[in-house]
Amino acid sequence: MSIDLTQRPPRSPRVRLGGYVLLPRLLDKCRAEIAGKNGEYHYNCPLDQRFLSFTGIDHEALKAEAAKGLGDSEMFSWIEKSALYKRSDYEIAQWSRFREEAVPSDNESREYISAQVSKSGGEAREDIGTWFDYLDFDDYVSFGGKA
Repeated sequence: MSIDLTQRPPRSPRVRLGGYVLLPRLLDKCRAEIAGKNGEYHYNCPLDQRFLSFTGIDHEALKAEAAKGLGDSEMFSWIEKSALYKRSDYEIAQWSRFREEAVPSDNESREYISAQVSKSGGEAREDIGTWFDYLDFDDYVSFGGKA
């Protein structure tokens, strides 16, 4: 189940598993780190920590499970059993919607994203507003896409 993030990006943060945004991306980065093929991507980054905090999952425990070679459905089953915070489908949907719509809330973060988008040739892009928009953009241009 390893993935090589030096050859392609992890899944979009918008992709869901069990209703959770971020989870498939987190799993891709975790598996790549285990395989030593994470490239510029970091498992347990601040965005990953948002999922881990919401569920009450320890990042090292999750990594140990992923190291067993479990697929997405098996990892999700483990997460459902191991989560400290048992969330309803409604709570998961609301949290996922909130995360998907989250925008940089401070000037430093907004300036960082603007600078990164401009540096990548996307200075005319006015459609990059959320964190997820930025991550999708960055993944795309990092692997040869045009801004």
